[in-house]
Amino acid sequence: MAVYTEIADDELARFIDSYGLGPVSSCKGIAEGVENTNYLVATAKGRFILTLYEKRVAAADLPFFLGLMEHLAAKGLSCPTPLRDLEGRNLRELAGRPAALVTFLDGLWLRHPMPRHCRSVGVALAELHEDGRDFAMSRPNALGPAGWRPLFERFRDRADEIQMGLGHTIETELQTVLAAWPQGLPAGVIHADLFPDNVFFQGDRLSGLIDFYFACNDLFAFDLAVCLNAWCFTPEVKFDREKGAALLAGYQSVRKLTGLEREALPTLCRGGALRFLLTRAYDWVHTPAGALVPSWVRRPTATNTSTTATSATIARATRRPRTASTSGGREVRGDVTRPWCQSARRPSHDRGRPAPGRRRRPVGAGWRPSWSASTVDET
Repeated sequence: MAVYTEIADDELARFIDSYGLGPVSSCKGIAEGVENTNYLVATAKGRFILTLYEKRVAAADLPFFLGLMEHLAAKGLSCPTPLRDLEGRNLRELAGRPAALVTFLDGLWLRHPMPRHCRSVGVALAELHEDGRDFAMSRPNALGPAGWRPLFERFRDRADEIQMGLGHTIETELQTVLAAWPQGLPAGVIHADLFPDNVFFQGDRLSGLIDFYFACNDLFAFDLAVCLNAWCFTPEVKFDREKGAALLAGYQSVRKLTGLEREALPTLCRGGALRFLLTRAYDWVHTPAGALVPSWVRRPTATNTSTTATSATIARATRRPRTASTSGGREVRGDVTRPWCQSARRPSHDRGRPAPGRRRRPVGAGWRPSWSASTVDET
């Protein structure tokens, strides 16, 4: 989530009024993420998340994403539910962008998850896979193996701006992973981006899953591999066996892995690391001017070129800026100067006069490691 597109006050009022939710009492930009523009909107009837879908999200995919959330919510999975306006529409247009309003989930994402949390994530992931089996729509994984090399070609010439030798590292990993990619494993609807900041907890209770805008049809075990990478490695890129065992045990309490899936997990984890390395490296060199997520990273002090750790080291080095969470897992803060939309100072690294014509700029502050690991031992 992030803020790229601003909304005029009168446009916002008309949009929210069409849902019969009453007048807007506040509207605050959500200072997190990199994909779409998001606002936390409050009315007399509660709080909601307003999403404006930016150019990277294909408009043709939106019925799938919104329909999937409705389907999963109806099955009992805790996730944002798209609202329908007074004419029955769950997809609209606002400020020249496709837009949707979804329910607000309470909870916070965990910066230091424990094995018990990892087990809960495994359970929720397997329930998602099972609940999605009878979802009528389908969507291919645009960021699956077939899309990795074309994406790399779009920034190959600039890869070494992020870290020297990154281009060579990616090329080597592509050749190795694609040659070993498994075929014929169980598949269906997957989340494809279930990182800690997309899972909310209230205490030790998992309260919901969010951000379904990479959801697609692909290998169930690939989705599990992404979670192993995201949840079960330390900041030093060491695999935490206890967390890994807990996540797998939680998953298999709902859906048992096949023998072939277990054998394929190391390759799938390596591929998961490569997939997020590619998109984050691309975003690093193509961040739009004036966006909430600026092109700056903490560079590593050394390059780890070992086969088993390179992707994890580089992906961790090209981490995307994130923020602390204070409201539904998302930070929304700043200097309020209007009754609706929030005005805020620039982050400390970019203080100065606002760009001409930019009236509101939500603050993003701090880092949240978003590394992925390249391999995982079977547990």
